[in-house]
Amino acid sequence: MVECGDTAVLVTATRSNPREGIDFLPLICDYEERLYAAGRIPGSFMRRESRPPERATLIARLIDRPMRPLFPGWLRDDLQIVATCMSLDERVPPDVLAVTGASMATLLARIPFYGPMAAVRVGLLGDDFVLNPSYREIERSELDLVVAGTPDGVVMVEAGANQLPEQDVIEGIDFGYEAVCELIKAQQALLKDLGIEQVKPEERSEDTTLPSFLEKECGNSIGNVLKQFTQTKAERDEKLDGIKAEVSEKIASLKDDDAVKVAVSSNTKALGNSYKSLTKKLMREQILKEGKRVDGRALDEVRPISADVGVLPKRVHGSGLFQRGLTQVLSTATLGTPSDAQEMDDLNPSNEKTYLHHYNFPPYSVGETRPMRSPGRREIGHGALAERALVPVLPPKDSFPYVLRVVSEVLSSNGSTSMGSVCGSTLALMDAGVPIKAPVSGAAMGLIKEGDEVRILTDIQGIEDFLGDMDFKVAGTEKGITALQMDMKITGLAMKTVTEAINKARPARLHILEKMLEAIEKPRDVLSPHAPRLLSFRIDPELIGTVIGPGGRTIKGITERTNTKIDIEDGGVVTIASHDGAAAEEAQRIIEGLTRRVSEGEVFSGPVTRVIPIGAFVEILPGKEGMIHISQLSEARVEKVEDVVNVGDQVTVRVREIDNRGRINLTLRGVPQSELPPV
Repeated sequence: MVECGDTAVLVTATRSNPREGIDFLPLICDYEERLYAAGRIPGSFMRRESRPPERATLIARLIDRPMRPLFPGWLRDDLQIVATCMSLDERVPPDVLAVTGASMATLLARIPFYGPMAAVRVGLLGDDFVLNPSYREIERSELDLVVAGTPDGVVMVEAGANQLPEQDVIEGIDFGYEAVCELIKAQQALLKDLGIEQVKPEERSEDTTLPSFLEKECGNSIGNVLKQFTQTKAERDEKLDGIKAEVSEKIASLKDDDAVKVAVSSNTKALGNSYKSLTKKLMREQILKEGKRVDGRALDEVRPISADVGVLPKRVHGSGLFQRGLTQVLSTATLGTPSDAQEMDDLNPSNEKTYLHHYNFPPYSVGETRPMRSPGRREIGHGALAERALVPVLPPKDSFPYVLRVVSEVLSSNGSTSMGSVCGSTLALMDAGVPIKAPVSGAAMGLIKEGDEVRILTDIQGIEDFLGDMDFKVAGTEKGITALQMDMKITGLAMKTVTEAINKARPARLHILEKMLEAIEKPRDVLSPHAPRLLSFRIDPELIGTVIGPGGRTIKGITERTNTKIDIEDGGVVTIASHDGAAAEEAQRIIEGLTRRVSEGEVFSGPVTRVIPIGAFVEILPGKEGMIHISQLSEARVEKVEDVVNVGDQVTVRVREIDNRGRINLTLRGVPQSELPPV
């Protein structure tokens, strides 16, 4: 149980028997929210927690990403880490507690683990870094940074920033890692107090019979393929598959008692794993020794870029197509009304989202076939990263009250699709006419580390991500960084290397941004003709009920009369949506008339709307009526209301009184009739 303030997170680690026939670590990390933690009852029909909300999925990923590289490569046991938020103090976010708790639970379970590992959050208020800021401090902070680390260095970074310079972010990571080191010492001290000795992963020697055979038989062939820089990815993959098929046939022709054939026959995946390991080794050696990548690029070179906007009809409010190398992303932007905001039913204090970014990764993007299902954790995570990258540049709600949804469709993938979706979404928002503060671009940095030799790679492609040691995504504007996400495949990275990666990402980002601005220099001046037009203004919150009316009849009548959509917030902000600007203005006049306070003695001119036996009703303001009692129609006695006024007559009246029920009583007596237009 990890506690801070009144936030308490229970974290468990469970180890089961290894599964046969698998060649990966079957680790499952789950984060469970219980709404009783915040004293709330679930709002669903079933009144119980069911499918995890998006934020819970993101926290589960936050646990998984620093934990996964810390288990030994030979471990094949089923592992499950479950973090459950059991009490929530709205000043203390539970996510970093869950990450640190995962390390402690794993140590207590005596699972082989290159830990301890811990995580902290860092904020920036003014010129001061703040450790583990509260929810309210995060909202005001220029930086929302999560740093996870081990004794070997930083192992994971997740950040959103308000266009901060690179140096500020680097200092924030360094500040956070110092606190991480203290939490690591605290875990070690707790283990000592409990008399528990940490289970260090043992080094297991592997049978080198098959790897040595492969290196001898096809090492040169694989190396030659990796040096053919002008070939396409498909051509390279085809050649590598051909070499693998040839060596497989050669192994099949060996004597049955040959050690190589026995090693392959005893493990059906042994050949594939050893072949992949050899390819990885040769690719890394080529980068370390020759400074050349498989496509011939220099280490700091970005792939060819193309960008376009308006690629879809304007029924789609905005669209942008971004391509870098073989990675191609089509993003679309949709403008909605305030009622389109997403309601959040989770433990986070904020209860709605007005900017949504969704990322789709269909199987055809990597030339595969598989069933199409609901978004997985990876898709949710990539969408959240792109969303975080763009939030700092969105226009303020009071000047641009639209709810925005961006969808990034990955059409082709060869690495760094999340940063491709950041670039494509910037183009789509600008094409839609959203007045963003600055365009955002992103680049993914990679790492090859062997001993003390380190190489930073700019704009990694698929094979470099798959066979490399780091995936470090950096997004931002010309002014500074808006989002970071670093994942490692090694047990830690020194701050010197982290700093180098962040600084090398800047020229790559600016180069990409330059290419994007060739497609569209600034947001369009006009919205798509199919996007809703919004009028936003404020009324007295006490008069919201007047606009809504009994059972919603008044506001429903206004929407039907003007063919508009009207949203009213608790603070009194009214937003009117319509494709017809004149209709929206008419609805605004009606609401302003309903909410204008009328004083005794004021004079108005308006039409007679209804006649009843005891008087007549006059619309003195749009949507607001008063009644002239029959005794107030004339100085002389009136036998019948119709003798003086009829429906449709234009009359000038004075407010005689406003009774204790708020009803407006009018009079014609002593009021000269004029040709003044209605107020």
